[in-house]
Amino acid sequence: MTQFDWPVRIYIEDTDAGGIVYYANYLRYTERARTEWLRAMGISQELLREQGILFVVTSVEAKYRKPARLDDELNVSVQVDSIGKARLGIRHQVTRMAESGQPELLVDAGVTIACMSTAGKAMAIPKQILENIQGK
Repeated sequence: MTQFDWPVRIYIEDTDAGGIVYYANYLRYTERARTEWLRAMGISQELLREQGILFVVTSVEAKYRKPARLDDELNVSVQVDSIGKARLGIRHQVTRMAESGQPELLVDAGVTIACMSTAGKAMAIPKQILENIQGK
């Protein structure tokens, strides 16, 4: 499956007193990247919600390798690792360009999202969404 990339600029509000990105903000960046990934496939989360369908995060594992700082330009990637009947395993990598011109890995995160009804019950991922994710 193809990788989706989303750019992020670091602003003062993203950082702590030392000018380093607060660790929980990386989760915000991955959430935004997943939302834009769905949007790029023509999948509106608002429309899904109106249809009684939600995607919810059920687990996150993040490895913080290097800090991002004020004014950095980052890239947040979205790559589907696994597809189940009601779950998606997604790998995110947050990178920035190093002085060498090569991407530098800052955060590597695995996120599991589940498809649920607005009533809170697990449900199968709709066929059209699966086909979009699989590029069919």
